[in-house]
Amino acid sequence: MRWFRRLADPAAPTPAAQPPPPPGAGVDELDRFINRSAGRLPGWAVVQARWITDTLRAILDTTELEVTTVILVDGTAGDYLPTTLTAYLAVDESLRNRPRRDGRTPEQHLRDQLDDLHTAATTALSAVRDRDVDAMTTQSNFLRTKFSRSDLDLS
Repeated sequence: MRWFRRLADPAAPTPAAQPPPPPGAGVDELDRFINRSAGRLPGWAVVQARWITDTLRAILDTTELEVTTVILVDGTAGDYLPTTLTAYLAVDESLRNRPRRDGRTPEQHLRDQLDDLHTAATTALSAVRDRDVDAMTTQSNFLRTKFSRSDLDLS
């Protein structure tokens, strides 16, 4: 069977594995998308979308990120927020303030979706900061126990 290998192209290199992008790599691109779309979005939506991206950056600036936090940041920057904005931009301008079957306008749906994304991002930021405070408290307790005199010390 070795003679079949001679027919294969020996010069064809195997593709090199690309390292994954760093966490939150899509946040800058998302900001550019928001800025490009600013003229077609309500002003409050631009502000809230940028607030969300600022919150995502604050999460990324923390010490050590957990996998679930990275998934939230990457999902929000790479999918949830751009999909929300793109879906709104796809609605004809004449229909954006017209109530639909559920009695709500596309603009109201946009506001709710941005509120939900902002709540998720700020909740994640609070959790990350709380975890950092908990780690500091644990270290303080360890140092106090390690270097203070014990109640059992009889000398």
